[in-house]
Amino acid sequence: MILPVIMAGGSGSRLWPLSRQQFPKQFLTLLDNHSMLQTTANRLDGIIHSAPLVICNEEHRFSVAEQFRLGNIDNSGIILEPEGRNTAPAIALAAMYAVRNGQDPLLLVLAADHVIKNEAAFCEAVTKAVALAEHNQLVTFGIVPTAPETGYGYIQRGESLADELGFKVSQFVEKPNLATAKDYIATGHYYWNSGMFLFKASVYLQELKLYSPDIFAACEAAMVNTTHDVDFIRVDEAAFITSPEDSIDYAVMEKTKHAVVVPMDCGWSDVGSWSALWEIEDKDPHGNVFKGDVIGIDTNNSYVNATEKLVATIGLDDVVIVETKDAILVSKQADVQQVKHIVEQLKTHDRSEWQHHREVYRPWGKYDSIDHGGRFQVKRITVKPGAKLSVQMHYHRAEHWIVVSGTAKVTNGDQDILLTENQSTYIPVGVIHALENPGKVPLELIEVQSGSYLSEDDIVRFEDRYGRVATKGVSDA
Repeated sequence: MILPVIMAGGSGSRLWPLSRQQFPKQFLTLLDNHSMLQTTANRLDGIIHSAPLVICNEEHRFSVAEQFRLGNIDNSGIILEPEGRNTAPAIALAAMYAVRNGQDPLLLVLAADHVIKNEAAFCEAVTKAVALAEHNQLVTFGIVPTAPETGYGYIQRGESLADELGFKVSQFVEKPNLATAKDYIATGHYYWNSGMFLFKASVYLQELKLYSPDIFAACEAAMVNTTHDVDFIRVDEAAFITSPEDSIDYAVMEKTKHAVVVPMDCGWSDVGSWSALWEIEDKDPHGNVFKGDVIGIDTNNSYVNATEKLVATIGLDDVVIVETKDAILVSKQADVQQVKHIVEQLKTHDRSEWQHHREVYRPWGKYDSIDHGGRFQVKRITVKPGAKLSVQMHYHRAEHWIVVSGTAKVTNGDQDILLTENQSTYIPVGVIHALENPGKVPLELIEVQSGSYLSEDDIVRFEDRYGRVATKGVSDA
C-alpha cells in the first residue's frame, strides 16, 4: 500500500506579498478553487493509497489541519517538526512513524506546493514506479525538461533497467548556468529534479542509517516519546534538534547504490516565482494573466493579481503586480526573483509584512487588523460556530468588544455574559477573560485594544482547547 507523505513546510518568501512566513504558498489558492496543499492531496485520487501523512512545522499546524478540514480530506496524522532540519530528517520521522505497527508501506514523498497540470501522467508514473520500489529501489521522479531551466537541479540518467520502467541514476547535479543547461537538454539524458520519491519506509531507513547515521540516531531518539495533541503528532524536541540539517539528496540519494529515476512528463512546476506562475497560467490574447478586479489598457505579457482593490494598468509590458490588504508588489518579470531582497529588508526593519498578512487565521477563526496607532489597535474578529479562544489575560492592554453579528459568550473576570448584535463589554488590564461562539453562525465582533504595549506576545493563557497553554509569544487575537 502507498502511504503518501506530504511535506508542508516552507518559509513563504518567493511569492511575497501573497505568501508570508506564517501563510506560505502551499496554503494559497493560485490556480483553481483549492489551495496548493489541498490540490496535492486531491491529486492522489488517481492511485490506490492510504490517507496521507503530513509533515509541517509548529507555526503552520492549525493552517494545515484547517485546510484538510475545509477540503473534506482525510489524513493519517500531522507530524510536527520542532525545528526545520531539511527533508532527510523529516522523511525519517514519517518512515519511523509508518513502521511502528509492523507496517512497511511504500512512502510517496511529495511537496505540498508544486503544480502538476497533467495528473493522469503523474499517476501513471507513480504506478510504474511501484514495481521498482517493491523491489527495494529508491525511486526519484525526473521531470522531462521543456527548456534549459537554470532554477532547477538535474538528474542524469544511467543505463536503462531491464524492465524498462526507468533508469539507474548516474548523478545528481546542482542548478547549472544557461550554457550547461542547454547541453543537458541536448543530450536527452537529463531530467529536472522534482523532489518527489517512492520507496519502502524500511529501505529508506536502512540507507539513511548506513550513509547518515547521525540523522538516523537523532530521529530514532525523537520518536521514542511521541505525544498526540488534538490533530498533531509531537516528537521529542530535544532529541530532534540534535539532527544535522540535510536534504534527502545529499544524505541518501547521492550515496545509495539503489537510486533509480522514473521519467515524468506531467506539466510540473515548483512555482518558484511570480514569472513562473505567469508561464503556466492560461493567458488572454495579449499574453496577460489577470486575477481579481483588474482593468488593463495597452497592457501585454503581464501578471496582475488583485485581492482587495481594483487595479488598473495602462501601457505596461512584462510586469508583475500583486496587491494585498497591506502590501503591493510591482516588478519587471525578469526581476521577480529579487522579491527575496524585499523580504530581507522587511525583516531588517522589523516590519510585520514579511511574516503575516493583515488578516491572520487561528484555529478558532481569524482576525483582521483594520487600524492601529501609538496606543490603540482595532481588529475585526471572526469566531467559528462552537469555537472558543483561550482563557487569558493581558498585562499591558485593555480590550473593548462590540458584537457585529452572532452571539458571544464572554467570561469577564467573575462574570459570564451573553452578548448579541450591538452589545459590548469592556475588559480592563489584568482581568482574566475568554470569548466563545455558542451559536450556529459565525460570530463577528470589533475589538478595540488600548494600552502601552499592544504586541501579540502580551498574553498569559490559563486554559486552551488547542494545546497552547504553554505557548509563548503567540496571541489569540
